[in-house]
Amino acid sequence: MKRPVRILLIANIVLVSSFFIFATKSSISTSLVPTNSDEKVKDPIKNVSELYQIKALKIPQNLNFAEERLPLEKWDVKERIDRELLVNTYWQSNSLLLFKRAHKYFPIIEPILKKNGIPDDFKYLALIESGLRNVTSHAGARGFWQIMKGTGKENGLEINDNVDERYHVAKSTEVACIYLNQAFKKFGTWTLAAASYNAGQAGIARKLKAQMVDDYYDLLLVEETARYMLRIIAVKEIISNPHMYGFEFDEEDLYTLSSTKTIQVDTTITNLARFAKNMGTSYKEVRLLNPWLKQNKLNNASRKKYYLSIPE
Repeated sequence: MKRPVRILLIANIVLVSSFFIFATKSSISTSLVPTNSDEKVKDPIKNVSELYQIKALKIPQNLNFAEERLPLEKWDVKERIDRELLVNTYWQSNSLLLFKRAHKYFPIIEPILKKNGIPDDFKYLALIESGLRNVTSHAGARGFWQIMKGTGKENGLEINDNVDERYHVAKSTEVACIYLNQAFKKFGTWTLAAASYNAGQAGIARKLKAQMVDDYYDLLLVEETARYMLRIIAVKEIISNPHMYGFEFDEEDLYTLSSTKTIQVDTTITNLARFAKNMGTSYKEVRLLNPWLKQNKLNNASRKKYYLSIPE
């Protein structure tokens, strides 16, 4: 066979082979594509909406604080409570921690409020003030009830470099009750008494006089104080009705108080770590159970009686 004819034959074979390979690939590719609408890949946005829905909340009509109703007929009040319900419902991690801590500390706070004639709803004030943690504000207020140093001392709390009883849950609750009873006597409503816990009695009195009103919900206030009562009411509503707002947990998921015993100390403790070891526990345990102790010692030249909690 002549050379030119051989080259032409080979070229034809390559061309035919190329067409065959292309046709085969096209057939395979086409077979992988759905041929009807039912087999199409689902819309990813629709998939998300099926699994996770962010819903608007229906505002309950019977919201109140200490049996004093929330006036939802006021448009601004309705929008403000809607905001607080949404924020505290969809900030799930924070709200779930509030459930856990409330279960642990409300049993200490509730009987003290009752003994002092303070409505039970004020436990939610402590909850929003500190999250039931021993925090310190930028202004220097401390503890669950965020008590200022002067207020604490005026009402019998020991506050110094060695001891700070603003971190004592029971004693600080007693001081909060004194303040709240005074505020109720001054203003005549528990709502205004609670608002004054945030803005001060003098501050609330000035606003009422300047704006010529006598109701918290008629006052124009700075944002922090304007949100204050609505936050308390929203947290009360969510904590009281967890399942309605999508919170699911078992009893065992909540925090509880440790099993402890109380011992009386009326002498100086020169080394709290050694004292703890002699008591069969640790420095860490003693400090966690008695957060009002600030140092590795207890100065007690006056032989005052202190009561410490230690593990049982």
